[in-house]
Amino acid sequence: MLKKLFDFFVFSSLFIAFCAVMMVYQTCFLFNVPLSFSLAGFVFSGSVTSYNFHWYLTPPTMEQPSQKLKWNVSNKTLHLVFFILGLVGAAVFSFLLIEHWFWLGVTAFLTFLYSAPKIPMPIFSHLKKVAIGKTIFLAFAWTHITALLPLVIELKALTAVHIWFVVNRFFFIYAICILFDYRDVEEDKRAGIKSLITYLSERGIDRLFWLSMFVFFATCAGLLNYFSIPIVLGLLIPGIILSLLYYPSKKNFSDYLYYFVLDGLMMLSAPLLLLIKFAR
Repeated sequence: MLKKLFDFFVFSSLFIAFCAVMMVYQTCFLFNVPLSFSLAGFVFSGSVTSYNFHWYLTPPTMEQPSQKLKWNVSNKTLHLVFFILGLVGAAVFSFLLIEHWFWLGVTAFLTFLYSAPKIPMPIFSHLKKVAIGKTIFLAFAWTHITALLPLVIELKALTAVHIWFVVNRFFFIYAICILFDYRDVEEDKRAGIKSLITYLSERGIDRLFWLSMFVFFATCAGLLNYFSIPIVLGLLIPGIILSLLYYPSKKNFSDYLYYFVLDGLMMLSAPLLLLIKFAR
């Protein structure tokens, strides 16, 4: 068990939670709002809970499963342990943020609903047939947690710059989610899970990705009205890297590429913004 705790795929669970906290920090940094320990703890614990709940429910359906799926099958107990630990942590930090119960409830609902079709019960299994917006929904959940939640908790009202930023984050995250769904398209078809990616042709998927990136770049340009050029560059660079990785990622389904590089791109702006701050 001790050896398994140092396994790459255990690290990936904690890494995605760390990425989520860094993305929340990025939002707080840009808009000069405090990042409380309670919010950081809630996001980290909730991410661990959601990640391990999702993988605990994921069956070995691929004909040639990836290293990640093979590991998942033989380590269900570890996923369950991390799910329980994350759930306890999320409950504790939710209590500390109880005055924001409405937004925490929305967050919990969105997070749960993404994995709900995998629950082996008829009431949830039917969601597979109507989950055509699965990719959009996942991107929206990530955007809500990391870009919108810190703002609605700390600010009385959102202004145009906040909307620009949330839209920018959504389309960047959505573009990354498209790649994950493209990699899993055959598995989703066999599992009966419907998504926009399972319906689109190869060319259609390319168009959807580049449309998302176009909106991302356009909103980066719009943010120049509110932030300095170095700050916007900090937001822009991960998008440029993602654009360069798009076609290679459609051919190379390495777990390390997807669960470290692509996931890491989501939070890359945070350390870049810190470097820009200290370089001034």
